[in-house]
Amino acid sequence: MEYLTAVERNRQGEIINFQTSEGRIISYRKAAEEIKNGKIGRAQVLPDGSGLPKIVPDDPGDQDFAGYPPIF
Repeated sequence: MEYLTAVERNRQGEIINFQTSEGRIISYRKAAEEIKNGKIGRAQVLPDGSGLPKIVPDDPGDQDFAGYPPIF
């Protein structure tokens, strides 16, 4: 199963894209969709009060992908 390996952040520090173990670069929303559908593992989509999905890695010590390298 594919999993998330790197992130791209905007100037505000928000994640805008992910790189997967297969080398694909996908948007935050696409990643949320694929996690929900079981195509991407090692992460979960949680409800967020703002109406946007919140993606968190399964690693309880890294809930904001701080330990993930940048894509570029």
